[in-house]
Amino acid sequence: MSLRLGDTAPDFTQDSTEGPIHFHQAIEGKWAVLFSHPKDFTPVCTTELGEVARLKPEFEKRGVVVFGLSVDPVEDHRRWAADIEETQGHALNFPLIADADRKVSTLYDMIHPNANDTLTVRSVFVIDPSKKIRLTITYPASAGRNFQEILRTIDSLQLTDNHKVATPVNWQHGEDVIIVPTLTDEEEIKKLFPKGYKALKPYLRITPQPNLEE
Repeated sequence: MSLRLGDTAPDFTQDSTEGPIHFHQAIEGKWAVLFSHPKDFTPVCTTELGEVARLKPEFEKRGVVVFGLSVDPVEDHRRWAADIEETQGHALNFPLIADADRKVSTLYDMIHPNANDTLTVRSVFVIDPSKKIRLTITYPASAGRNFQEILRTIDSLQLTDNHKVATPVNWQHGEDVIIVPTLTDEEEIKKLFPKGYKALKPYLRITPQPNLEE
């Protein structure tokens, strides 16, 4: 059965380019991204891992640890890392899990037989500090991911966890947000959103992002 939003991310222990990963221990109290790529020494994957290495400071700024994964052995990962640095200009700086026995791929349903019965698809899991899965995205092998979009959704998740808001279409950090429809008490609204709000409809109330300084 596929994992669903709100499920606890399965635990595992598996080797990586940075030694054994005890997953629940490694993500304890942190946000995490676990993403799979189909195969080492392939062009799209090379560009993706270089981009994640480049964006590592952005993930760290949000308190997020990142783990890549494929079904190749760790020796291949380490050899491929040199190609990633040479062609993308950024050295691998996060663990790349070696799932040669497909243990993790099976736990996370990363192999889709109708697409390819041996290689993982481009799966993404965003996991919160309570180890709950908060976001899943699945891409085909031919389409490289947009990691800026993954950062954007993490911004949304972290904001909406701490404030009674939702983020509208194409929202970016710093833009206006939506007061959740379940919040109806005007006194509470004034307290939570002192900058005020604009009601386009009773259920659509726009307010400045609440965790920004003036």
